[in-house]
Amino acid sequence: MVSVHMTPVPRGTVMAYRDDGVLSRAMGNLVAGQLPPLPPALVGIFVTGVLLMVGVAGADGLAVFAPAVALLLAGPGSSHPHDGRLDWLVPPILRLTEYGFVASVGFAHGVPPWLIFLLLGALAFHHYDVVYRVRQRVYPPPWLATAGLGWDGRMLLIALGGLAGQVTLVFVLLALYLWGFFGWESVTCWVAAPRSGVDAADLGAHD
Repeated sequence: MVSVHMTPVPRGTVMAYRDDGVLSRAMGNLVAGQLPPLPPALVGIFVTGVLLMVGVAGADGLAVFAPAVALLLAGPGSSHPHDGRLDWLVPPILRLTEYGFVASVGFAHGVPPWLIFLLLGALAFHHYDVVYRVRQRVYPPPWLATAGLGWDGRMLLIALGGLAGQVTLVFVLLALYLWGFFGWESVTCWVAAPRSGVDAADLGAHD
């Protein structure tokens, strides 16, 4: 029989939806949860949106990093428990900005549309899987976001591809890696998980 170590219940389920990478979590550790997450996320999506609208996504120089760097304003809020009345808005803001950045850079650099949607599909699959896990109280392990590069790592990697003039190659590699990793991790988790979410939570509580 396959067994799995169930992740204990996190401090707040909203935090599980963020999908922060190493850089974002490190920035959050610097402020030790003292910064509310929503204001910096709103500033980040506003600045990123403005930069994308003025065509920065199609730049070949360091300017392509500007949207990704702007969204990093949301990083320091990653360690906050997200227990405010409107803090549930933070994960959708991060998703919208990441998806918009991926699509904008892809179309601006001539990446085939099917490849853009393939990469977006991998991200959407992962984020839906996380949402469903939390609803079933089968919480994702902390290393999942790290291995999946996090929203911050993925955006910076795509920006690096733009700087190097290899956006299509980066999209191919990211799509293959993320579909393979997220698909494998999701299948192994659900196959090994207890049949009920309540049992999963009980296992986590006894670890």
